[in-house]
Amino acid sequence: MPLAPISLLLALVAGITMALQGSLNTILGKAVGLLEATFVVHLVGTITVVMVLLLLRLGKNGLSQIGQAPWYAVLGGVLSVLIIYTVVASISKLGVATATTAIIIGQVSAAVIIDHFGMFGLKEIPFTWWKLAGIALLATGAKLMLNSNH
Repeated sequence: MPLAPISLLLALVAGITMALQGSLNTILGKAVGLLEATFVVHLVGTITVVMVLLLLRLGKNGLSQIGQAPWYAVLGGVLSVLIIYTVVASISKLGVATATTAIIIGQVSAAVIIDHFGMFGLKEIPFTWWKLAGIALLATGAKLMLNSNH
């Protein structure tokens, strides 16, 4: 099945946005502290999504269906707190490029496992040795970037 160009573009935008967000959150974390920055980021995000929901009336019936989701589906909010905190902590020590590379390695490694086992009811996409080679190349790139900091 061919990859949808719009979906790839959205993923690219997500990656760019994550690097920008991590940078901005790190600046905030240095000013107010890690936990405080995590709180502010989530507060601003909550206000933003409430405004979007109210203005665009997106999902006007969607929230009433929350009981249809498995209990663990809402744990993304907990993970979001952990993500923001660890991104801020790692970027402040490693720099944006190295931290983002390590983050991507973690994301891809977890994604390969989730895909392979079809976890959380998602489509099963078998593991291949090419994927392992890709992760190894990412790790090599991270090592090269880390060495270039010294």
